[in-house]
Order: sequence, then C-alpha cells, then structure tokens
Amino acid sequence: MTATVSASVPEGDEDRVVAVTGAASGIGAAVVAELEAGGARVVGVDVHDAQVVADLSTPEGCAEAVRAVTEAAHGRVDGAVACAGLGPHVRPTAGIARVNYFGALRVLDGLLPALRGGTGPAAVAISSNSAGITPPDEPLLAALAAEDEAGALARAEALDGATVYGMSKLALARAVRRRAQAWGAAGVRLNAVAPGPVDTPLLDASRADPTLGPLVDALPIPLARRARPQEIASVVAFLLGARSSYVHGSVLFADGGSDALLRPDEV
Repeated sequence: MTATVSASVPEGDEDRVVAVTGAASGIGAAVVAELEAGGARVVGVDVHDAQVVADLSTPEGCAEAVRAVTEAAHGRVDGAVACAGLGPHVRPTAGIARVNYFGALRVLDGLLPALRGGTGPAAVAISSNSAGITPPDEPLLAALAAEDEAGALARAEALDGATVYGMSKLALARAVRRRAQAWGAAGVRLNAVAPGPVDTPLLDASRADPTLGPLVDALPIPLARRARPQEIASVVAFLLGARSSYVHGSVLFADGGSDALLRPDEV
C-alpha cells in the first residue's frame, strides 16, 4: 500500500512535531490526544483514518510511511511513537511479527535522520508486559534478533498468536536497548513502554477469542483493574518530554504491577 498524506505541518512552526503510528485507535489515538493537548503537532500514521495512510506490514509500506511523515514534517521530527500493532488474535500469525517487530523498527530507524534534526528528539516503542512471560528459548526470538525476516515469519506461522505476540514485543524491547549506543551518539533518546492489559479494541478482540479470552482475564494485576489508554499515553508523553531527558534505552512497565508480581527478582 502506498502512503497518502492528507495534510502537512506548517513550515516554520516552532511547536514539536511528533509522528505516531497506530494513531487511529486504542493507545495510539490516546497518545495523539495527549500530545496535541500539550501543544505538539502530530503526524498520525495508520492503515485508515490518519494523516498518513500506510500499511506497515510490508517494507514498501514502511518506507512510504517514513517518506510521507518526513515530507509532512518538512524534514524535522522531534518525536516518534511506534504504536501500531496487531494482537494475538490475528491470523495468519506471521502478520503479528511483520507489524509489531519489523514494521515498528523500520519506521523508527527510518525516521532517525529526521529525528536528528529535531529539538530534544526522542522516540518510544510500545512493547508489552507479555514480553516477560514468553518462552526464552523459542527459536522465533533468535530469528527476530538476527533480523532474519524470512526465518522469523516462517517460524511464526507454526506458533500460536499469543506466543508470536509476546515474542515480537520482547524482541522489540530488546531492540530498543540494543540501539542505545547508536541512537545516543545521534543525540536521540529511545525508550520503550510495556503496558499490561489496556481497554482498547485490540484487547476486546483478544478477550472475545474463546482460547485467548480466559488467559487475558486470568492475568493477575495488583492494582486490580485494566489500564485506560490515556494512562499509557501519559507515560509515552513523559518519555518524549524534557522531564525524562536522561532516560534512554529503558523499558518502562506500565502494567499495574503484574510484571513485578510475576517476576519480582528480574531487575
């Protein structure tokens, strides 16, 4: 799919310009609202109902998204949020890895040159606390880490959606940490947020699945409730802003305490 742009950021505007993928719904839409409320100009990216319409499941779609965002922002991007993602209910399961891992990194890496020209530039990837409860020796994880896309997608097709989802989010969090040196040298901060269950259409679809639904509802949450999208958006806004100016290469769990409960010694 070719990216299309319906509007552009006014040239010479001094406000922060932030690109947000997955902007049409869920956490992405909440991030857009949060950033715009704070005065930022947002270039939203999604497969529909966004300023930049692009399919991030393909290399071509990601490249077009990067080009369209850069054009809309007149070459200067101050922040980027890789929020687009597919849930564990999606079939075929290879699509989950395509968007959640390869798509997210292609957009982030593709926007790095524009971010280098930004003011106090920072980027955030949306991971998941499911990254902490996936099999650590699954070959899919090694294939993702090695950027072996063909091998990763083939392996993903042999696995259930929950495993592919968790692996893609774990690999994404690790990719963020592994970029700390290069991105830091470029003067751009990069972090990840790992939410737990959030009341979004993605979660609704997973809970409606007869296999996944009981697993989602069984996850223990010390705060005894699911998150609102706005709560995750506020964490993202913090990581993009000046108040987190020395936070880089980190994965911030915003999951109501589930990761701490299930993995108290994993620090």
